Amino acid sequence: MTASLSLILPAAAMIGCGVYLVLERSLTRVLVGLVMLTNGVNLLFLVSGGEAGRAPIVSETDTSAMSDPLPQALVLTAIVISLGTTAFLLAMAYRSWQLTGHDDVQDDVEDAAIRRLAAADESSDSYDLSAQGELAEDDVPAEEGDEEVSPR
Repeated sequence: MTASLSLILPAAAMIGCGVYLVLERSLTRVLVGLVMLTNGVNLLFLVSGGEAGRAPIVSETDTSAMSDPLPQALVLTAIVISLGTTAFLLAMAYRSWQLTGHDDVQDDVEDAAIRRLAAADESSDSYDLSAQGELAEDDVPAEEGDEEVSPR
């Protein structure tokens, strides 16, 4: 099997740029990066299929002259999956723009607090209380369905 360098280089460039853009905070850049990444991977699928051959129709073509249909089927599946993912990400970016006026991914405050505690190798106060059994019944959040119904 011979691979075409003229297809491998654009595929590698698209994958590299796609990974760089996916790591950005703006959802629009993430969307463009995802599209570039999927197109680069689709090019690699086509390169892996080898040279073009005749249509894989049984009993009309010699099997040695047939092209491999598996990479083409994988590319078609990848196109459908990337279309769905792109539509979801586009809707998410649009909704974020409607709510906040921009499409940047914000830092999660709770996640930042957990990272600080983990870096300091400490646990939170609520974990210490619940681990020692000192958490009062009033402090325990009620589970769904345990609510008392007050008579009217």
